[in-house]
Parts: sequence; structure tokens; C-alpha cells
Amino acid sequence: MATYAIGDVQGCYDELQALLENIGFDRSSDRLWFCGDLVNRGPKSLEVLRFVRDLGRQAVTVLGNHDLHLVAVARDPGCTNPKDTLTPVLEAPDRDELIDWLRQQPLVHHDAELGFTMVHAGLVPQWNLETALRCSAELQATLQSNDYGGFLDHMYGNQPRAWSDDLKGWARLRFITNCCTRLRYCDERGQLALKAKGPPGSQPPGYHPWFEIPRRASRELRIVFGHWSTLGSTDAAGVYPLDTGCVWGGALTALRLDGEPQRVSLPCRGSADPGRH
Repeated sequence: MATYAIGDVQGCYDELQALLENIGFDRSSDRLWFCGDLVNRGPKSLEVLRFVRDLGRQAVTVLGNHDLHLVAVARDPGCTNPKDTLTPVLEAPDRDELIDWLRQQPLVHHDAELGFTMVHAGLVPQWNLETALRCSAELQATLQSNDYGGFLDHMYGNQPRAWSDDLKGWARLRFITNCCTRLRYCDERGQLALKAKGPPGSQPPGYHPWFEIPRRASRELRIVFGHWSTLGSTDAAGVYPLDTGCVWGGALTALRLDGEPQRVSLPCRGSADPGRH
């Protein structure tokens, strides 16, 4: 039995199937981890959602910013972005079932046996594994509740910029969401620089890739993540970035998690403008 983590698919269903064929995925025994952003920008978000949902217990996925955006748009079409490619999902006869399935997914997943943790974007320096899982559970419980619409009404925005255990209400949930689904750069105090999206070296002074912050509380973990298609390779210990920009014409990447980590990347055709990320 093999376990593979896969980077941001973003509606690139054909490329996903080609990658699974390349790695010899056995649906009867193997397991897949998805780093979030199953949907949007690519052409076949509906097919990707159905495929991953139908894998049942053979698949684990964490929520990315585009996945949460789909949940928000399904509830309120006023949230739609002109760059979205979500119409086939929104018009599908099983859209409600797919949205409800997304609402059940966590922000952070940890497997003690494999020794890997997965999040879509990153973790602020103050968060150890216990805090990350607790915060993920808070957001997941809200999404599964009857009041999830209240959260979606307050989800968008860049404030608060820094974590505090004293954060409450929508501000607390918004920070948890931004950390787990949008983080690339922060400073040593954990203040987020959410507008910085380029490769390392392009960020504002005083900010660093989240995984390069000295003495971050999660430094003992092995973390797989997506979200950052411009990151490129990194030699930072214990981090495994898997968003290699398939939807922008890059590649779709899988990382084998059982045994010695092994990467497999398959070039993608690309169907979107990289400036739209």
C-alpha cells in the first residue's frame, strides 16, 4: 500500500488522471492526500471534486483558499470573481452534495504513523502541531454548523495580521483561515504578509517564507503543503512544497510518503494566466 500527497490540482482533471497512471495508483489499496485547491482556474473542477469525493477513505484532502471560495460562492453568488471557472460545479445536479462534502474537510491533517502533516499554505511560528490541529478543528466545526454562513460572510479580509490566543469570534476564524490557506510570508512575530505572492526575494523587508522563521514551533514536523506555485525548490528541512503550477502550465506533483519521500512530476498543458493566481 502506497500513500502519495498531490499538489494543487485546480480543476486539471486530465493531468491528475495522467499522474495517477504514471505512479501506478491502485484504487483498491493506495491512498492519496490532496493539499487543497482542488478547484478553480482549471477547466474540470466538477470532475476533480467528484473523483476525490468518490475515493472515500482512500483520499484525504485539506481545504485551500479556492475550495473555501467555492463554498462561499455556492451560498452567495455575489462573491463570484470574474476569473472563476466554477460554473459547471454550481450548475451540477449534485452541487449541494459536493459543497456539503467540502464543508466536512479539515484545514490541517496529521498522520502520526507516516510522520507527515499536511496544510494548504503554512503555519505561523507560534503554532505547534497541537495548536494547528485545534485551530483546524475550530474552523471545521464552524463550517459543519448551521451558522457556517455567518463565517463565510466574514471570511474575506487580511485582518487580524497576527495570531493571539486571545482572538475571538470571526476575527479568530479569519486568521485561522488565512494562515492555513493563504500564508506564504510572515515575520518572526507571526505577522502575515498576505499581499506578497512572488518567489523568495520579492517579499517586503523583514518578512520570510513561513518555514524559514527561526525557532518556529512546528520545526520538528514534516509538512507537505501547496498554494505557492512561484516558490520553486527549497532545501529547508522538513518541508515539502507540492504546488508546481499545473494550472499555469507547470507540472502536477506527487510525493510518496511511505518510506523515503519520492517526488514524481508530470508536465501540464496549462490553461490559465499565471497573473490570475
